[in-house]
Amino acid sequence: MASVPSLASNVQQRLADALSAALPEAGSADPLLRRSDRADFQANGILALAKRLQGNPRELAAKVVGAIGASDLLQEIEVSGPGFLNITVSDEAIVRTLAARAADDRLGVPYTQGAGTTVIDYAQPNVAKEMHVGHLRSAVIGAAMAEILEFTGEKVIRRHHIGDWGTQFGMLIQYLIEHPHELDHKAGEEVSGEEAMSSLNRLYKASRALFDSDAGFKTRSRDRVVALQAGEPETLALWQRFVDESKIYFYSVFNQLDMEIQDPDVVGESGYNDMLDETCRILEESGVAVRSEGALCVFFDDVLGQDGKPTPLIVKKSNGGYGYAATDLSAIRDRVRNLGADTLLYVVDARQSLHFRMVFETARRAGWLDGEVTAVQLAFGTVLGKDGKPFKTREGETVRLVDLLDEAVERATAVVREKAEKVGLSEQETVENGRYVGIGAIKYADLSTSAVRDYKFDLDQMVSLNGDTSVYLQYAYARIRSIIRKAGGTEPVAHPELPLAPAERALGLHLDRFGETVAEVASSYEPHKLAAYLYQLASHLTTFYDQCQVISDDNPPEVVENRLFLVDLTARTLQLGMALLGIRTPERL
Repeated sequence: MASVPSLASNVQQRLADALSAALPEAGSADPLLRRSDRADFQANGILALAKRLQGNPRELAAKVVGAIGASDLLQEIEVSGPGFLNITVSDEAIVRTLAARAADDRLGVPYTQGAGTTVIDYAQPNVAKEMHVGHLRSAVIGAAMAEILEFTGEKVIRRHHIGDWGTQFGMLIQYLIEHPHELDHKAGEEVSGEEAMSSLNRLYKASRALFDSDAGFKTRSRDRVVALQAGEPETLALWQRFVDESKIYFYSVFNQLDMEIQDPDVVGESGYNDMLDETCRILEESGVAVRSEGALCVFFDDVLGQDGKPTPLIVKKSNGGYGYAATDLSAIRDRVRNLGADTLLYVVDARQSLHFRMVFETARRAGWLDGEVTAVQLAFGTVLGKDGKPFKTREGETVRLVDLLDEAVERATAVVREKAEKVGLSEQETVENGRYVGIGAIKYADLSTSAVRDYKFDLDQMVSLNGDTSVYLQYAYARIRSIIRKAGGTEPVAHPELPLAPAERALGLHLDRFGETVAEVASSYEPHKLAAYLYQLASHLTTFYDQCQVISDDNPPEVVENRLFLVDLTARTLQLGMALLGIRTPERL
């Protein structure tokens, strides 16, 4: 596996060397290279340099061009305007660089230097509660970031911080004690996720009704909370049954989302119970937290309530109960101390931004987050309906996630079926591809929007073959695979000696940017930039098809081979890029 320097980095290096040679007094100046509409690249660094050296920018630019010398990398360099350099790379350099990428399983994408350990907290459903559309974004964005970071060489530890603790369990456990067969499974029978959730829903509603109507049951439920928090064995065993039943349901939903979740990665709120007391003690003894009206609080100068008074982060309530902050701070201690994290990445709703800002600042004051360890919230916006309001059912209920996924797959299968006969898909392939297209459509709609923005959930648009959708990308991939099958024995072979048509050049230059794009997405936690790159790649491919016939008796054999090489590398780039986003690319569609 060899990393392949991009054309941009090679041009940057060549220019930097020429700058040092022509203008030694400039030191190691940055040529400030960027993409350009007028040529392949433009370098603007000489303008700032001329100001510093008090010289004429056009004259300095001409000196630098003179120092570059002959090269198989650069086809043309012209001094433009007040001293810009417009740079066109040679067709040969484009094809040679792409051939080096094609020879590598990773398409020449380098591993990040000095990669560390990231603990990523995402996909956080609640025990005994149904997953709804609000859980979608954390799961989809988090899973994509985990794949992208791992691909760049980061050690990634996944953490699903499920809501598995709290006062509501007193009511549920007490009801199960008094109605002991409510969660029983028939001997030897596996329970589906839907059945598990149905049992939990039924039990939740029944226990809630009893809690609200029967004072004796309410008292027994509250006593049961105390027993749970004290770790009383029978109560803990019944609590575990709720967790296990919920996991059957969670895992079925994640499976439907084509996401793998490992049991050791699920560490819920309860996983930090043993640390809560010590966390509070450390915060109080170090003076980071103070007692206020009986509660243990952390105050911030810039967090004020509507009355103008400071609003604290409450770590321990006045009644001795622990707030979310105690759990989140204990999780930070665990992830830094026991898991060796350099980065803590939280994929959490933007509406929780203030809470996490206060938690991170508290952890910094306590010394758990220092210069070596950073915590970042990858905040995401809300899923909206077509009307631009928060997504609800017609009855005003929150939309169940499974219903949404089922409908997406149903719509996508109908789209696939329209073309199935023409392509020769079996019924099994049609159903399987319908699932890949439907789930891919939902993931891509989410990932192609900047995470922090709200986005509209519009299934008609998501499964459309036109526009910025995953189906458009999946069809681009399948189309290439079809062309390669039609080519029979003709191998894709790079021919650096051939001149490139404009559409070939544009496609080649874009293919070369894949590694840069992945590196940028990994460092800025912005998966929508990878989605945008892939959509542009498919668009370049469409233009290429329109202007350059791949298989044609009119083309010399080396032109056919070179074009097959270009589309084959495009297919591999699409497939790898989509896989990093958690989306599959069927071979035939």
